[in-house]
Amino acid sequence: MAQTTTDQAPGRSRVPRHATAAIAALAMGGFAIGTTEFVSMGLLPQMARGVGASIPSTGHAISAYALGVVVGAPVVAFLGSGWPRRALLAWLMVLFAVGNVATALVSSYEGLLIARFVSGLPHGAFFGVASLVAAGLARPGRQGRAVAMVMLGLSVANLLGVPAATWLGQGLGYRAAYWLVAVLGLLTLALVLAFVPSQPGDVDAHWRREVGALAKPQVLLTILTGAVGFGGMFAVYTYIVPTLTEVGGLPESVAPVFLLAFGLGMVAGTWLAGELAAWSVFRSLFIGGGGQGLLLLVFAVLAPYGWWTLPVVFGITATGSILVVNLQLRLMEVAEDAQTIGATMNHVALNIANALGAWLGGLVVAAGWGYQAPGLVGFGLSVLGLGILTVSARLHVRRPANFAGGTV
Repeated sequence: MAQTTTDQAPGRSRVPRHATAAIAALAMGGFAIGTTEFVSMGLLPQMARGVGASIPSTGHAISAYALGVVVGAPVVAFLGSGWPRRALLAWLMVLFAVGNVATALVSSYEGLLIARFVSGLPHGAFFGVASLVAAGLARPGRQGRAVAMVMLGLSVANLLGVPAATWLGQGLGYRAAYWLVAVLGLLTLALVLAFVPSQPGDVDAHWRREVGALAKPQVLLTILTGAVGFGGMFAVYTYIVPTLTEVGGLPESVAPVFLLAFGLGMVAGTWLAGELAAWSVFRSLFIGGGGQGLLLLVFAVLAPYGWWTLPVVFGITATGSILVVNLQLRLMEVAEDAQTIGATMNHVALNIANALGAWLGGLVVAAGWGYQAPGLVGFGLSVLGLGILTVSARLHVRRPANFAGGTV
């Protein structure tokens, strides 16, 4: 376990000497979770053959994972807010490993859906609790950067983990990819136990208090901002390949280049989000949401020009990542004494955004409006998200942020 300094004032939390190692352990968990979340999209044909189902039916396994996130985050927050945080993180990684081992072992379609649901249960809770732990480990004024480092694991997963696991699954069978993810989960478990200092749970926590946080206007408005505003990115991301080929006239072989741009944008945006959070969480939300909306509109206009959309794709995920990280910080603040539910609900909102953006994008394509239309849908969702954020701003009373080290 990491050693801690003892030169703090009485009554204040001690800062671990090896806080960097602890945050890196938490980021490893984000890397593992990000890999399992997105690798299924690249292995659907192999998974379909493995369980004897059609590809569209097997696609429901992705929905089952998202449902696990939506269910697991609030349930863990309600039941686990009083647990010591390191212990809670450890048990979440155990559940994560079990879900991915089950994914590798099951041979039936129904078993696959259950396994993916279980794999998704720890997702939102892990990121929420890890963000609280990281903020508590950071020096004053650097809490936003610490939370961004945890989220960086998810971004790096899209850049490195997902392509590597997909390559492994295509070469050795899809089950190998999930065995790899399970190993990453166990590695995270070991790192958390080794480097994350023991932190007591909230002894005053009660499920009624956690549920009550969801009735707070600022909590609801922040969740809605993420669920609606970030949906625009998924409206484009879901249909990126047919947009490039059918509208942009590019060969399907260029898809990995654009997906790499998505991953690089996430990494750059997540890092930048931490820097901006030290300045202002609330202003960063407007920068991220507004920038994403503008770039989604530009993507729709430039889609027929193929390669010209490559830097736009990078910018969409960079600005979107600024939005995601600062939504996490905002929820941790406005939830006040119910921080566990506040920190975990961000990933519930993002999974709702995933489903909403993909669904609305599919509707306009099915209506015959073409593959440029999802970009317009994304722009509309971003504008609506900014509208919700503006309502939140009008209700907001300015005060120093609890986690960002700057004005909110």
